Amino acid sequence: MASNTPFPPRSSVGFGRGAIASGSQQPQQSHTLGAAAAQQQRERERVERERLERERLEREKASQQVQFGDLSEEQREEVQEAFNLFDMDRDGHLDYHELKVAMKALGFDLPKNEIQQILTTRGIPTQNLKTSSKVPQTAPPSLVGTNKLLLPRPTFETLMASMILNRDPRDEILRAFDLFDENRTGKIGLDDLRRVARELGEQLSEEDLAAMIDEFDLDGDGMIDRDEFVGICLG
Repeated sequence: MASNTPFPPRSSVGFGRGAIASGSQQPQQSHTLGAAAAQQQRERERVERERLERERLEREKASQQVQFGDLSEEQREEVQEAFNLFDMDRDGHLDYHELKVAMKALGFDLPKNEIQQILTTRGIPTQNLKTSSKVPQTAPPSLVGTNKLLLPRPTFETLMASMILNRDPRDEILRAFDLFDENRTGKIGLDDLRRVARELGEQLSEEDLAAMIDEFDLDGDGMIDRDEFVGICLG
């Protein structure tokens, strides 16, 4: 006798449950696949950033070997010493503040906007460094903060070599003048010569020092001013 029950056969119910279970897994699988694809994309972007950075550093190094090698040994040592002195965290890069004081130590006291321009055109964001994987990828490059711009050592050496080689000789002479003119009076007197001679370990008599002043003191005021000093150095 046929059953009049309104419920479907057991086998039909079982099939329906399986279909429901299978359907419920599809969104989860799609989410997993999407996350994996996003991770792969991030990894590809990281590899590409590292490749571009390696190529940039190789170009900088090739340029640095030419320009940095054109400096005298003393000049190269000064540039390297300035970098080592002001690379406070010893990461092989200079941030805005480190770069500013390192350049000032080498005689280039640039304003903020020029330092910013150097970092914008030559620097690299912190997040591009291999050691900065925890830096949020959405943080924009800036002078300070979690994704600040940094100048690598080879780039710094290339930059300073270019600036030193193209520096006006008068700038170097006036920098030397400032070493003598400790009190910033605009003139070098007998006391200044005596102090510098002592710092350099030169054993000069008072007569020798006075003779130096007399020889180059063109206006007879007993002092050597900036123009007289430049004339001495340029011959």
